[in-house]
Amino acid sequence: MTDPTLPMWPIGGRQLRSRLLLGTARYPSLAVLQQAIAASGAEVVTVSLRRESATERAGTHFWSAIKEMGVQVLPNTAGCKTVKEAVTTAEMGREIFETPWLKLEVIGDDYTLQPHPFLLVEAAEELCRRGFQVFPYTTEDMVVAERLVQAGCSILMPWGAPIGSGQGLNNPYALRTLRARYPDISLIVDAGIGKPSHAIAAMELGYDGVLVNTAVARAADPVRMARAFGLAVESGRLAYLAGAMPVQEMAEPSTPVTGTPFWHQS
Repeated sequence: MTDPTLPMWPIGGRQLRSRLLLGTARYPSLAVLQQAIAASGAEVVTVSLRRESATERAGTHFWSAIKEMGVQVLPNTAGCKTVKEAVTTAEMGREIFETPWLKLEVIGDDYTLQPHPFLLVEAAEELCRRGFQVFPYTTEDMVVAERLVQAGCSILMPWGAPIGSGQGLNNPYALRTLRARYPDISLIVDAGIGKPSHAIAAMELGYDGVLVNTAVARAADPVRMARAFGLAVESGRLAYLAGAMPVQEMAEPSTPVTGTPFWHQS
């Protein structure tokens, strides 16, 4: 699926072709999840240790099935509300999946599932000290972003909209500003993506990647939707690299008038 002319994506010490990260929750079955991962071309999948451990498909069977697919696992701390919970869950993920990669979530509000800015930074500082490659789920807040970078994060995952809302990019201005402010930080839009067009919009802003879960898992046909997102992320990246035409107020004819008979000229 991936255009071989696109450069590899260096992130977290790895070189990836796909810039789509796929979540593994809420799929109709493990088989559908596996098919969706294959169809999407994604090379990184997230796994929620706390939430999976509370379900019937939890434990070694589910985790082993994911590891057997040969993809990079990104354990996450979804459901954690304190620094202690996040750090404990992170250590468990590193032991189970043998990776220092970690998607850090510390939720501060149950209604919007917005991350807690102060506890997020505190947890990031501690986990960076412990040698984790921290992928913090955050908002588009510039001050929090700076604190996370100072804590040692080389990757940021600002939301597009609240988790699972499918609203897309609620604040493209702030996301664009974040991209301009941190040209050397890997930025991945995480949360709120509902349609492939939302992923294209994020990639056209110059973002390095997109993480999607609910939009694929809850689609009528998750496997087909997974493929659509894989193509969308690639399309958006190609468009960004190609350089879109500038927006202007006035119309401009696409056909030149030079050499056109005078009676056809306005």
